[in-house]
Amino acid sequence: VINSTLEKCMTYIEFQKIVGPFTVFSLAEIRQADPEFHRRRLNEWQEKGYVRKIIRGYYVFADRALDEKVLFEIANRIYAPSYVSFEMALAYYGLIPESVYGITSASTRKTSNFKTQIATFIYRTIRPKLYFGFDFLKNNGKLFKLASPEKAFLDLFYIKTELRDAASFEGLRINRESFLKLMNRDKINGYLDVYGQVSLKRRINNFWEYIEHA
Repeated sequence: VINSTLEKCMTYIEFQKIVGPFTVFSLAEIRQADPEFHRRRLNEWQEKGYVRKIIRGYYVFADRALDEKVLFEIANRIYAPSYVSFEMALAYYGLIPESVYGITSASTRKTSNFKTQIATFIYRTIRPKLYFGFDFLKNNGKLFKLASPEKAFLDLFYIKTELRDAASFEGLRINRESFLKLMNRDKINGYLDVYGQVSLKRRINNFWEYIEHA
C-alpha cells in the first residue's frame, strides 16, 4: 500500500513538472508529454482537490491564485481565437463601474457562455475581419489578449445596436472624464472604416455628442 501510494504521489509530482509552467492546461497538452495518460487520473486529482476543471478538457491547479489578469489569460485559452473586450475591458480601463457580470470576450466562433467554478466566461461573435485592435499584455511572464479602449468601445456598440440615444448611453454609466482622456478619436474613426457600417458610425457620433456635452 505504501509503495502504491508513493507511486501515485510521484506520478502527480511528474505531472506538476510537465504542466506547472502553464496557467491553464488541457488534456491534449498532457497527452503530448505522456500519450498513455488517462483522463481518470485528472478525475482522481479533482476529487483530492489538486486540480480544478474549468470546462471540458481544460484545468487549473486548485491552489492557483486567480486574479483578474489570470482569468483573462484563461478566457483566451479555453475558447480560441478570442480576446477580452466589451464590458470587461471597459471596466479594466476604468471606463465603466467594476460590477461586470462575467469575463466578456470577442471571438470569431459562435456565441457561447460557460459558467464555471472560477468565473463565468462569455463570448460574443464578431466577423473575422473585426478580429483586431487588441494588445498582448504580460502577467507573470504569460501573455493575454485585451482589446484597446477604442476597440472594446466599438465592439460593445457593434453587438448592442440598441445603443443609439442619450437614454441608452446613460445606462452604460461611462466615466466621462476617463473616456475623453483615454479615447483616441482618430483611432476610433480608423477602426470604424474597417467595420464599414454607416449605422454604427452614426451611433458612435451620437455618443461623442452626448459625452462631450454631458
